[in-house]
Amino acid sequence: MLSILIPTYNYKTLHLAKVLHEQATKENIVFEILVADDASDNKEIVRDNEAINLLAHCSYFINSENLGRAKNRNLLALKAKYSWVLFMDCDTLPIRSSFIKNYINLINQNTHEVFYGGIDYEKENPNETELLRWVYGKKREAIVVSEREKKPYNTTLVSNLVIKKQILLSIPFHSNINEYGYEDLVFTLELKKNKIKICHIENPAYHLNLENSVVFLEKNLRGIKNLNYLIKNKIIAPNETSLSVFYSKLFYFKLDKFVLFCFNVFKSKMKKNLLSKNPSLLVFDLYKLGYFCSLNHH
Repeated sequence: MLSILIPTYNYKTLHLAKVLHEQATKENIVFEILVADDASDNKEIVRDNEAINLLAHCSYFINSENLGRAKNRNLLALKAKYSWVLFMDCDTLPIRSSFIKNYINLINQNTHEVFYGGIDYEKENPNETELLRWVYGKKREAIVVSEREKKPYNTTLVSNLVIKKQILLSIPFHSNINEYGYEDLVFTLELKKNKIKICHIENPAYHLNLENSVVFLEKNLRGIKNLNYLIKNKIIAPNETSLSVFYSKLFYFKLDKFVLFCFNVFKSKMKKNLLSKNPSLLVFDLYKLGYFCSLNHH
């Protein structure tokens, strides 16, 4: 009935597997849990994860080489035995004890082919060095169903997604995207293109792994660089992200060079704010916009 697929890399995934295993067992369903390790180099973590193989209907295997996020997900989809799959990121954890049950009930109703349960963040403030990731997640990713439904494809993350296997096989993750950023959006826009509806529900999982603010900022810049590549190669249309839409307006009114000038002048001050105890998402948006302008003015 259900294949639970977890891509992982240098992250202890045993606890997540145990929680999902316990819930699926309680529902008395036919299931499997497949954990694909994308060639982790942390031996301690690998030893810890190998205990997943001791759980019934669970398999932990290590790729011989690093495939990247898209290819690793596609590999899991090919290995899945059952007609429905649940994708979970390795650094997530179901919030409710009825997490699997909620999805099973929806699958049995057979009204949709894709379900997204949402992502949330713990309420307690994290370490000061991780505040940017936490603030961003709380405001931009932990979105209530009523808001997600307004832009169902742009607000869906693959980190807590139930989908029919046949759809994954016909619309795999874009394996030619080798860099970080916007992989989930490319996939959900393919669902949109193929008129496959996403049912948004309230069945969230916590996102647990908060990156250091310096690392998170750098990852975002890499993501923006990849977005620029995706747009130039017509994989994503310019009107599909708020960042590229805003840039297009600046370019139309010939204000992009002015924004780039301001970015170069205030870049260090903005970065200081983003790495501070009180990071501003407005500053974050302006920083990303300035960087996007810089990519288009060499």
